[in-house]
Formats: sequence, C-alpha cells, structure tokens
Amino acid sequence: MAEPVAPQSASDVEALKTFHIDLPHTGISRAIDPVIAWLGKASSIFWPILVFVITVNVLMRYVIGKGLIEFEEIQWHLYAVGFLLAQAWAAQGDGHVRIDVIAEHYPNRTKCWIELIGILVFLLPFIIVVLWYSAPFVAYSFRINEISEAPGGLSHRWAIKAFLFIGFALLAIATLSRLTRVLSGLFGPRGAREQ
Repeated sequence: MAEPVAPQSASDVEALKTFHIDLPHTGISRAIDPVIAWLGKASSIFWPILVFVITVNVLMRYVIGKGLIEFEEIQWHLYAVGFLLAQAWAAQGDGHVRIDVIAEHYPNRTKCWIELIGILVFLLPFIIVVLWYSAPFVAYSFRINEISEAPGGLSHRWAIKAFLFIGFALLAIATLSRLTRVLSGLFGPRGAREQ
C-alpha cells in the first residue's frame, strides 16, 4: 500500500485533523502496532504482482488468443491476500471508512466515545462472527485438500481460504490494540489523554 500523501497546505492539515482521533499509545499498542504496520506495508508487494499477472493474462487472451484459468485464479488470490493482510493496518492507522462525516466537528473526547461504541458494538462482534465461521470453513477445506473446480485451476484452495482467518485474526489484534488506546484516551491519566 502507498504511504499517505503529505498535506500540501494549511487547509489540508486542518481537514486531516477533523478526520483524525488523537489517541495516546499504550504498552500494548507500542508492541502490536509496529508489527501490524510492517505486515500492512509488506502486503503492498501483492499489488504490483497483481498488476503484472493481470497484464500478462490480458495480453495472452487478446494477443495470443489463449487465456489461462490459473492466471484468473491467481488474480483473485492476490487481491484477497493483499486486502486481508492490509485491513488490520488500515484499522490501526485510521485509513478505513467510518462515520467521519458525522463526527468530524466533534471534540476529540466525543470522537473517542464514538470510536469505543463502534469497536464494541459493531467491529469486534463482526470479527468474532467471521473468525467463528471461518475456522471450520478453512479446516474442512484443508481436510479434503480442496482444489479449484475449474479445469486447469489451482490446487491448495485451503491456503487462500486460510487467509480469511489470518486476515481477521490480525484485524482482531489491531482492533484490541486500538481499543486500549481509546480506553486510555477516555479513562487514562490526564497527561496521557492530552498526548
């Protein structure tokens, strides 16, 4: 994934501030966030590979007249793995779509309350449901050594399905790290809340 673009003017800086929640770091977030950020940045390697595979597949189909189902499936797999690994980084770094349109003019403390409610009522329950149902889904695929149903498709379909569980497990870890920061911002020492 690309690094965020630096703001170019004072109005850009102000616009970014309205969409950002200032949160203090905790011991947990200091341990977890660099790992999540590293994995998110490392997942960016999938995007140029994906573009290359798509380009080759299109050229083969329209220039040579022969497309390969393996290339189509690799496209889906690369996109899925890249997205699933990077979603934790997006959640950790405020790079995801939220209700900023509603909360942009609220003070930081109100934004923290909205973030806390969003995490506890929506995000964590959703993550738990996905993890709960994806574990047997992946285990069954591994047990039967699932392969593509398409002629000439890829083998080891369980490997791509495993990233569903891995991606949401990373999202759970990143969310718990963020939760500690939100709680520290709301209930921690005043000095920590004003960092």
